[in-house]
Amino acid sequence: MILELVDILIQPGKQAEFDKAISHGITEYIAKAKGFIGYQINKCIESPERYVLMNYWQTLENHTVDFRESPAFLQWRGVVGPFFARPPIVEHFTILETKNSQK
Repeated sequence: MILELVDILIQPGKQAEFDKAISHGITEYIAKAKGFIGYQINKCIESPERYVLMNYWQTLENHTVDFRESPAFLQWRGVVGPFFARPPIVEHFTILETKNSQK
């Protein structure tokens, strides 16, 4: 499994609109991509214009080739791109260890 970490900075005052746009874009375009496993959207408390999107893929190529080279990627960027204050920073990680603890 591969983690795609996307650091997003949006234009000030657009959070409510972006919240809807990112959820719509993921469910309509990313979630239907080959090898997509799941996602988590994180919204920064200290910097309200900053989001971290965590997408999980079966393989790196599922993201970099199957999704990024598809028409769905352009549709995704059409939904969320107008909100960006700068291009997102995208990095990929292998999962070393996972543990969830709920108290």
